[in-house]
Amino acid sequence: MARYGVDLRTAARSVLDTLWQPAGYTAPNTAVYPFQWLWDSCFHAVCWAELGRPDRALAELHSVFRWQSPGGFVPHIGYQADPNAHGSFWGRTGASTITQPPMYGHALVELERRNIAVPEELWVKARLGVEWLLLQRARDAGAIVICHPWESGCDDSPQWDAWCRGGWSRERWRAVKGELVASLVLDGDGNAVANPRFEVESPCFSALLAWNAELLGVPWHERMRVPVPARPRTVDDLLPALVLDRADLLDLAVDPLVFGAEFGPAGVRRDDPAFDPDTYWRGPAWPQLSYLVWLAARRHGRSAVTASVGASLLAGVERSGFAEHWHPDTGTAQGAVPQGWSALAAVVQSAG
Repeated sequence: MARYGVDLRTAARSVLDTLWQPAGYTAPNTAVYPFQWLWDSCFHAVCWAELGRPDRALAELHSVFRWQSPGGFVPHIGYQADPNAHGSFWGRTGASTITQPPMYGHALVELERRNIAVPEELWVKARLGVEWLLLQRARDAGAIVICHPWESGCDDSPQWDAWCRGGWSRERWRAVKGELVASLVLDGDGNAVANPRFEVESPCFSALLAWNAELLGVPWHERMRVPVPARPRTVDDLLPALVLDRADLLDLAVDPLVFGAEFGPAGVRRDDPAFDPDTYWRGPAWPQLSYLVWLAARRHGRSAVTASVGASLLAGVERSGFAEHWHPDTGTAQGAVPQGWSALAAVVQSAG
């Protein structure tokens, strides 16, 4: 690693050590994202397990479920370090009122695969989390909905442009996101169950819910569907391949006319009018999405796609210095640097 002068695994461990918080979680980035984010922490747990710190891997997951409601809802942000932070925004303290993709199933399975003894308590909490989503977010015909764009994990994706009045701009969209928090319908525990202004069936969220439910032994096939866009617009649209017999989707990840790139896959397809590889969620390559595409390719035995996506992830992490995201064609760092989930490169490298 040119930036660190050491090998990638040592660099990844150094990054995570720097981001570790006394409250028992890894901040995605201490300056930009000092709190705990749900799917970030699940990825961090996998990385800690890979890098020989099972104690921190387990602490990370215990922290994920710290603010879980009695019914099972898991918030997307936990404010362990400052429970009053953003309290006026959410209307409660300690945690947010929305969620994120429930990646805790994958995290627990990866810990167990590395012979880490996972307490039964964590399995129970994880199953309760996916059950809550399967029940409370179910709509007609097996649709599962998200109630805010942030729940997808893909915050400023062009998928949400129709909700940005007057055409998308960063300023207008920031205001709309705040309005969509204000319109959330909350249950008795203060958790988002509906939103009259925004209920969307997200292929990414649905796929990750179904996959994590499957990993946790929770039946999902008869309870929900996983939609597949006829023409995938963003790279997260490829994630239904994690649970469906749709290996063909993965070819798009390495097609240079669609998502393929040296440091990719790009976040938005190249022929989309919204494609802008220099703008947050409008085209950069994201390490956690590359990792998920890589896992899908491994699931289907697509060795060429697996090798290509894995190599592009490693190259992007090295070129960007463990950035939050980067330009898919140049590897130029974007967003926060370093960002914890870029340590997933060590997991990919270890798998060969």
